[in-house]
Amino acid sequence: MKHIKCSGTPYEIGRQHGEAAKTEVHGSIAFYSAFFKERTKLSWAQVQDVARKSLPWLQTSYPEYVDEMQGVADGAGLDLESVVALNVRTEIAFGMLSDGCTAVAWKTSDESFLAQNWDWNFDQTPNIICLSIEQPGKPRIHMMSEGGIIGKIGMNSAGVGVTLNAIQAPGVSFDKLPCHLALRTVLNSTSKEAAADALRKAGLASACHITIADASTGGVGFECTALDIVELPMDTDGPLRGSCTHSNHLVKKHKVDGALFLNDSPFRLDRIQQLMRDVGKPSVQSLKEILKDERNYPTAINRAVGEKSTSQTLFSIVMDLKQGFADVKMGRPTEDGEVFQLRP
Repeated sequence: MKHIKCSGTPYEIGRQHGEAAKTEVHGSIAFYSAFFKERTKLSWAQVQDVARKSLPWLQTSYPEYVDEMQGVADGAGLDLESVVALNVRTEIAFGMLSDGCTAVAWKTSDESFLAQNWDWNFDQTPNIICLSIEQPGKPRIHMMSEGGIIGKIGMNSAGVGVTLNAIQAPGVSFDKLPCHLALRTVLNSTSKEAAADALRKAGLASACHITIADASTGGVGFECTALDIVELPMDTDGPLRGSCTHSNHLVKKHKVDGALFLNDSPFRLDRIQQLMRDVGKPSVQSLKEILKDERNYPTAINRAVGEKSTSQTLFSIVMDLKQGFADVKMGRPTEDGEVFQLRP
């Protein structure tokens, strides 16, 4: 897997990303072109047309993201609309992406952790990249992403971390932040509250769940649809005090109803909470063990490809936000794979 360092202006950061990960960016285009054709019956030209609808609002509200995506496009030898399409992939599929991720933020009086198994279609594995970004006036970012996507799962030098869970609910807005650019907005922020304020102000363009956490105040969940955001604060008492957890279904009431597109989602949410009760106190090691859990295999927290799903855990990540690092394990956490740290 490629580890890429980028720095400078938004355009320069994007161009370095596009040049260094040209193979992976083109791989992402090929993967999502086939994916959208199968799931939404849209040709790539039609996908580009949908992506164009996002551009006017982004150019007005977040021009730096458009500059960075233009840099990726130029570096990889692509048109801007194709890179925008990657970054609004959740919106193009109208919230129908079936990745099955399980996430947990857990804070004690002196520690703060954020962890997730990122589950997605196995065929996208070759296009995963690790991006390190240094940009003037903002925290340094170290994150896991897919070639061409400028916001994903990771942490920054201010001790802020973010994870993403897919949720299926109808609706898309072209004058709000697409999910993956919302993740980048969190990683550009200096605190959990600053990130939360930015998302409250912008709104989210489609359904997803984003967990935001920092070193000093712990985590909060943003359960989003195209119409609203419902915040899930940390539990305040009992054995799960200081934690917030999520999988892949709406757990709160919204202006639109979600669909249970992964029948195992409630099980995984209950299961991770039970494992946390059994552990009692979080640590990097205990969270790694939780992410290895195979109860209800293959649709477990530690997911594997099965007869009814091509999705499996492609990497696991445990962030120690106080100490400023994250341990990443590529592949399923119980199998062989590259191991490394993020240190923004």
